[in-house]
Amino acid sequence: MAKVTWKPGTLMAPLPAVLVSCGTMEKANVFTVAWTGIINTHPTMLYISVRPSRHSYEIIRRSGEFVINLTTSAMAHSVDFCGVRSGSKVDKIEKCGFHKEKASKVEAPVISESPLSLECKVIEVKHLGTHDMFIAEVVAVDIEERYIDSKGKLNLQQAGLMAYSHGEYFSLGRKLGEFGYSVRKKPSKKKTKSVKDIKQKS
Repeated sequence: MAKVTWKPGTLMAPLPAVLVSCGTMEKANVFTVAWTGIINTHPTMLYISVRPSRHSYEIIRRSGEFVINLTTSAMAHSVDFCGVRSGSKVDKIEKCGFHKEKASKVEAPVISESPLSLECKVIEVKHLGTHDMFIAEVVAVDIEERYIDSKGKLNLQQAGLMAYSHGEYFSLGRKLGEFGYSVRKKPSKKKTKSVKDIKQKS
């Protein structure tokens, strides 16, 4: 099919719309980030890209810590609010009715309403232009118990996660497959003997 070439733009989609909490339990802030992702497995590392003009930028730069809180469709209105309002002017955690929980490895709080939170420690800051990239190691993961089944498997698809695409928020849709399903061997079908076959042999 024919394609039209545009000038470079931030058109990667979809992206996670996460809430990043920073500061301390006593003085915390939360803001929305879409420029984020995993960059390494062992050690587990990820990044967030933040404009230096944002209120949380200096908090994270000074503390070297933050928490990424995954978001759900039910949180969409609050997630948008936390992306367009500054923590220097309003207590967004209180305004949105969020609850803070003490993290296990960092001083920044975990947002209780998030189904899964990743505690992070910054190991490098890259100055890229409009944004600075905070590269961080994940030092702990906090998961809501109801998404872990009796076998210890994480069923995060039940949380109703949301995504961000070109200025709009979307609820994740139906499951299409799982990692590696395209090359997985199908179980062989064992031929079952009919009652007629058994009678003929007896």
